[in-house]
Amino acid sequence: MRALDALAPERSPSRPGPGPLPDAVLRALDLTIGRRVEGLLAGDYRSALLGLGTELAQVRPYEPGDDVRRIEWNVTARMHEPHVRVDLAERVMTTWLVLDASASMGFGTADRRKADVAEGVMLALGHVATRRGNRLGIVTFGTEDARILPPRQGRSGLLGLLTALGGDARPEQAPTSFGEAFRRAAGAARQRAFVAVISDFRGPQNWRGPLLQLAGRHDVVAVEIVDPREQELPNLGELWLVDPETGRRLRVDTRSARLRARFAEAAAAERSQLAAVFAGLGVRHVRLSTAGDWLRVLVPFLRRGRRMR
Repeated sequence: MRALDALAPERSPSRPGPGPLPDAVLRALDLTIGRRVEGLLAGDYRSALLGLGTELAQVRPYEPGDDVRRIEWNVTARMHEPHVRVDLAERVMTTWLVLDASASMGFGTADRRKADVAEGVMLALGHVATRRGNRLGIVTFGTEDARILPPRQGRSGLLGLLTALGGDARPEQAPTSFGEAFRRAAGAARQRAFVAVISDFRGPQNWRGPLLQLAGRHDVVAVEIVDPREQELPNLGELWLVDPETGRRLRVDTRSARLRARFAEAAAAERSQLAAVFAGLGVRHVRLSTAGDWLRVLVPFLRRGRRMR
């Protein structure tokens, strides 16, 4: 992890970074993800050599019990007899990180910004995902230069991750479209994969359909990042609150105890509704804060998660 630290974006008071990533904790994360990878691959191939994959091994006549979805229609039409496609087993696990790079992720009033926690989650998962020859792919959204970085193995995968994290300069912002990001991820992830969506999930919840489609094929984890000031207002007198994505401004008097209570109640209800959406879609969900040690929340969550389907 020391070499990775050297390649990470430069730190500054405005960008403090995710904090320490202890080797002992990363080793625990490595073991956890490794077991999940083995669970997925064990269910994906049927023999030592042949199974489900993308590289063709042979086309042979159909036999009772074969999956009709594997029928090779072109050969069947030429031979006038049903034939099925048999691929080489896919033995490489792919992890996709779907990163929200929108303006709201730059907010933070505790130990770090939400973007710093997101960076740490990506570095930790990316460090583990590129071990043992596995591959890492990245989808970013919320900016004008939203990108898809194809899956790569080893160090090149990590370098792609660091490229996605970018430097201190913030790219041109664009409306945050979760639905479009989920559709892009579903189109890019052609094989079953582990998908981690890292975001604050702020905005309209009009993305249920695309997320359901993504979760129907892949093991999806929603990593929600919050800041304490988004959940409750301090008593600081009159303030101007600004939405970083729309620029909308609102003048509030935080001396009002009633206002602070209503704000906290509404914020809690919104987050509870979000958790209910994830539960209803079968997507595992963890909430990390900009205050405290987010890594020690993430690792136990992954460890107690269900095995991949």
